[in-house]
Amino acid sequence: MKQVVEHQSDVLVIGSGAAGLTLALHLAEKSKVILLSKGPLSEGSTYYAQGGIASVFDEEDTIESHVADTLVAGAGLCDEPVVKFTAENAKAAMQWLINCGVAFDKEEVPAGSKKEAPYHLTREGGHSHRRILHAADATGKEVQVTLQDQARNHPNILVLERYNAIDLITTRKLSRPGNRVQGAYVWNRDEEQVETVKARFVALATGGSSKVYQYTSNPDIASGDGIAMAWRSGCRVANMEFNQFHPTCLYHVDARNFLLTEALRGEGAYLRRPDGSRFMPDFDERAELAPRDIVARAIDYEMKRLGSDCVYLDITHKPADFIIKHFPTIYKRCLELGIDITKEPIPVVPAAHYTCGGVMTDLHGQTDLNGLYAIGEVAYTGLHGANRLASNSLLECLVFARAAAEDIESQLGKIPMPSSLPAWDESQVSNSDEEVVIAHNWHELRLFMWDYVGIVRSDKRLERALRRCVMLQQEIQEYYSNFKVSNNLLELRNLVQVAELIIRCAMERKESRGLHYNIDHPNKDESPKPTILQPD
Repeated sequence: MKQVVEHQSDVLVIGSGAAGLTLALHLAEKSKVILLSKGPLSEGSTYYAQGGIASVFDEEDTIESHVADTLVAGAGLCDEPVVKFTAENAKAAMQWLINCGVAFDKEEVPAGSKKEAPYHLTREGGHSHRRILHAADATGKEVQVTLQDQARNHPNILVLERYNAIDLITTRKLSRPGNRVQGAYVWNRDEEQVETVKARFVALATGGSSKVYQYTSNPDIASGDGIAMAWRSGCRVANMEFNQFHPTCLYHVDARNFLLTEALRGEGAYLRRPDGSRFMPDFDERAELAPRDIVARAIDYEMKRLGSDCVYLDITHKPADFIIKHFPTIYKRCLELGIDITKEPIPVVPAAHYTCGGVMTDLHGQTDLNGLYAIGEVAYTGLHGANRLASNSLLECLVFARAAAEDIESQLGKIPMPSSLPAWDESQVSNSDEEVVIAHNWHELRLFMWDYVGIVRSDKRLERALRRCVMLQQEIQEYYSNFKVSNNLLELRNLVQVAELIIRCAMERKESRGLHYNIDHPNKDESPKPTILQPD
């Protein structure tokens, strides 16, 4: 019989990307932190983020302009005070990153100049100014590696890698007074055993749920774990119908998840049909610099109209040395696949990229459950509305992690450590002898979500999707009740829950706005509101 393992910390941070690392590093000055990572520490969406982080650094730019651009991209559904809060706190958050050692690209200055080189700012779709700080085309990697190295070496941070969070433990579930989080059950993938983490506070920084779709730019861990766990613990979710499909994911059999940053279009790349003609000017006066929802729908429309497997992103009209300098990661990866982007266009397709909705929080990241915080892509703060503005995602991670840290620190002395928690009970389950069931359900879920709840939707498609989703939920719950947990089972259980939330939100929105386009309701409502779901 395996030994019962119970960990203890002031704060349990579930997720190890920009949001989780920033929170952990801020809190570790005054508290003990356990940082839970489902895979290796670096395996998250942050590591693969290419473009950069939006913040006003140019003297000709203004916070008001950043706010205005965000509101336009959000298509009438952003929470304006939240947008202002984020834009106003952006520079301080960026300065913290710089102080941590993150090396953003700078402009070249003449040799011998005593003037400090300003940061090189790029521009992306939906932005009216150059305001994107970046580290070539591998900004996320620079941020991730810098912060994770500090977390690993901090005496107050215990990093647990290859651990899945299973479910939150709350006073309500334990029939104790109040409604407060007490910790979580976690699955040690290496030892194949469930362990308990007891904590005064828990923060979800688990990222989004794009793995619910057949085609995604996200790493495999993006399975909506935090959203599903919060929902099962009684937290509201909002705006789950708004799934951002990145317009340009590399179309290649050996690189299904490779993203081609929006900065390519920001630096002048054109989108072309297979015959070489441009099409974005036919859809929007901003052409390739239109917001992502418009560009993704245009590509989807052209592919379906032409019966084409992909369209093409072309930056060959720019000098080769410019391309190689600004996009070294993309140049190298494409060259490995036989595509020289300085000489030939790149085949691209849209792919599920970002979850704009999520667990509802306030300006401090606090959810409906006392002591539980949600930060980053897992959260619905009101920043993104119906469509996220490019390079606002990492910014949200940083700003709200800092805000959550301040809120948690203000309460640390008031909240006692939870009393002993019951160990995980697996006395009634056995090892699975039918892993094929998980594989089949996994494939079915992601395929019908892509076909019925993708870039373009209809009432009939959504109804079909919900029927299939409910059937899958019943099968998966029965499987979960009878067999020991595994990584695939835990992710499938969470994904099917998130799929239901996406479908239900999409069915409630009787209009087309931002990332949600329903052919049966093509017009916009005059008074749009967030779609909020409340657990029973």
